[in-house]
Order: sequence, then C-alpha cells, then structure tokens
Amino acid sequence: MPSLLEALERKYFAECEFENANQPELHKRSDLPNDFTVTKCGGRMEFSIFIPRLSPLTSVPALLVLNDCDIDCAGDFESIRDKCQRVRELDLAQNKLQDWHEVFNILKHMPRIEFLNLSKNQLLSTPSALLAAPTINLKNLVLNGTYLDWMCVDALLQNLPVLQELHLSLNNYSAVLLDAAEEVEHSSSSCQCVPQTENETETEAEALALTESCCSLCRARRKLTQAHPALKTLHFTGNPIEHWQEICRLGRLFPSLETLVLAECPIKSLQANAELDSASASECHKYFPCLKLLNLSCAQLNSWADIDELAKYGQLQNLRVKHWPLWETLECTEHERRQLLIARLPNVSMLNGGGKISVDERVDAERAFVRHYMDKPECERPARYAELLEVHGQLDPLVNVNLKPEKRVKVVFTYNEVSESRFVDIYLTVNDLKVKLEKLINLAPNKMRLYYLDQDYKEFGPEEMRYPNKQLYSYNIQSGDEIIIDAKK
Repeated sequence: MPSLLEALERKYFAECEFENANQPELHKRSDLPNDFTVTKCGGRMEFSIFIPRLSPLTSVPALLVLNDCDIDCAGDFESIRDKCQRVRELDLAQNKLQDWHEVFNILKHMPRIEFLNLSKNQLLSTPSALLAAPTINLKNLVLNGTYLDWMCVDALLQNLPVLQELHLSLNNYSAVLLDAAEEVEHSSSSCQCVPQTENETETEAEALALTESCCSLCRARRKLTQAHPALKTLHFTGNPIEHWQEICRLGRLFPSLETLVLAECPIKSLQANAELDSASASECHKYFPCLKLLNLSCAQLNSWADIDELAKYGQLQNLRVKHWPLWETLECTEHERRQLLIARLPNVSMLNGGGKISVDERVDAERAFVRHYMDKPECERPARYAELLEVHGQLDPLVNVNLKPEKRVKVVFTYNEVSESRFVDIYLTVNDLKVKLEKLINLAPNKMRLYYLDQDYKEFGPEEMRYPNKQLYSYNIQSGDEIIIDAKK
C-alpha cells in the first residue's frame, strides 16, 4: 500500500513532457514563436502548435484531496514538509490509516493545516497514544465512521484547543460517555446500553435488576472531563441515540455550541424524564445557551409537546424537523402544519430549509393557530394559545366558502306535458342521461330528443342537447332548470 508521500507524488508531481518533441521531420523556424513548428509534407508546409504539460509543482495546493488511495503511513516527513507548506485542508477519508502516531506526524509537518478528514479509517482506539499527542491548531475535524470510543475522543479534544467544528456521525454511539458536570440523572431510563434478554418470561423484578445493573455500568464507564468552549458546530448524524438526556451531555461538553446536527438519530422524546429530579429535568434547554441551528430530521418524535420544548431554546433560529411520525398522524395540509409550527416557535426564523419567515407569514400563522384551537376543549389547548390570544385577541371564525361546483342538481323533466323534479349528476353525458330516462318514460334512447331550458333565459327558448358525449355541466345546469323530452317521429 502506498504512503501519503507516494500518493501525493503520483497525483501532483508528474514529469513535464512535450508530445512529438523528437520527430525528425519537425523543423524550428526563427521567425515563429517557440511553441510553433513546421512540418514538410510534399510541397506544403504544415504548422503545428505544441502544448506542453504543466511544469512540475514545487508544492501542492492548499486543498489536498487523497481520499480512497489505500494510504497506510506517512512516508518521508521532510519531503512532506517541503511539498505541503501551503496545505490548509487535508482529506484522507477511506484510507488504511491505523496508527495515530502517523497521523500526528503528518499534521506536525503541515504547519498551516486547519481541516482534516479521517472518515472511515480504522484508527486504533488507544487513549494512551492520544494523550501523548502534540497540541494541534485544527479548526475542523471529521471522524465519521471511525468508531472511536469516547475516551479517545476526549483525549483528542484535550489537544485541540481551537477546534471549532467536529464531525462524529455514523459512529454507532448509543450513549454519550463523557460529561462536563456532576451528573444529576440517576434514572435507569437514561441508560442507553441495556442488553436484550433472550428469556421472554423474565419477571419484572429480574428485568429491573438487570436494568439497574446496566445503568450502573454505564455511569461507571462515563468520564467527567473539562468542557470545550471553542467548539461551535457538531455533526452527530446517524447515531442510535434515543434519549435527550444523552444529548444534554453534549451541551455541557460544548457550552458554546451554535450548530447541532442530529439527523437520523432515533430520539423518542425531547421532554425531560419525569423520573428525574424536577429542577434538573426542566433545565435541559439551559445547556444550549448559544444554539442557533438544530437538525432533528428523521427523529422518532410523535408529540406536539416536543415542539413546545424547542420553543424554550431562546437563541434557536434555524430548525429542521422533517420526516417525524407526528406529521403522518395529522389531518391537515402541509401548509397548515407549517402554520402550526411557526406559531409554536416564536424565535425560529427559518424552518425546514425554506426562506426566512416573514412578518406577514408569522402573523397569519399565529392567527390560524388561535382559530385552530379556539373550538378545542380547554385541556387540549397548549400554553402558547393563551399567549397568542393576548396578542391577537378573540378572533371570529373564518367563513367556510365552498367554491366547488355541485355534483348533483335538481332538474325538472317534462314529457308529454307531465313534469317531475329529480336529482341528476351533472357529470353524466347526454347519452348517459337518455339511458337513465328510458326507465322513467319507457322510451328508447335513440328515439328521444332532449332540450335544455335555462330558468333565467326562458325568453330565448330551449336548446337542443344534440351532442351525445357532451357532459351536462357544460350546459351550466343549475337547480330549477328544465329538460324537455321529446319523442322522435
């Protein structure tokens, strides 16, 4: 497998070659530029332009992409230093790196590097090696699909004092085993690592004992460490976290967090656990004082109460909540659902990636929210209803205007001076109507003529309905109009 230096040279440091440079029939002329040559061909003179390859680089670009190159080591460090002086971003995703010492040596010899992508490298989880790592001025680190344990993550963070963005997606984290404060959660329901038992007949006492034992193990494995206030952005997509208490630990670890991406995490509730201490349970939002963007798409949330919890995050401006089970249960349009969301979230200015919510859209949403709940029982009204009622007052219900055309109208049928009123489907064709009238007057369809008489324009006389495939609604038939039946002679 190649080293980083070999992969780099293979991609960026090819020799300069000139095509056709040694052909004997080519002659240089002093009156032409150097990149022109003349070829003698019989009595003709043919001119050729030669374009050389780019001259060899003395150093690689600021963005160095060497992903999926099977790199397993660094190579000669001095050569790396000489050729990578300008590198600020390094992509080594999907390689064969395993030794952290090799990674640190690479970074040590790229003094300007700020971004590093190590996704899908099978790096060994050796906290001792990470604790001995040099201090690195990385601002952005991507560790997606590396399956590093939390102790290694903590050791890395200790040596990254200016790190601003961290990617820990697709690492199969079912619990956050780091915390930056003394824990207040002592409930077994906050434990994420309860093993599945094969004995379906296990008693409740045995199940409780197993759960408490597992929760104690989880607390024993969890490490208290110092917070990292420099970090602003955390990507945590695709990890099987279910309980919001685990996410709160991320808030304590990174108190200055502004962007948190939790897409495709099967979180079941954003509400504080009722079994926890009530004082601490109501303070989950306080662990995210700077949070501006939150992505919760594809979560397993099924309650409006979870939306009400998000309203407590005072700085939250950009929210994504697509593909929740809750949306599948609502009997409303997508526009109505958006209005209910906007009304419940007074601080959010961008919802599900759309444009900025305008003042008019918010006012319309809040008024629609008041009308939606004004006829509901008091027990079903959220706290936000009373707040908006004070702002907009008691609103009159909207008039339900139905602009859809009637499907059935009551028409007077006249035959042989006998009239009878009947309902008729206006989407029937003239021929369909004749078939139905056959049973009424005992006259074959091909033996009858129909005439339409508009009640508002009787002075113009009846109009023959001569086209068998023409639908009745095209005559603008309304209740009270008349259809005259006449037998052909």
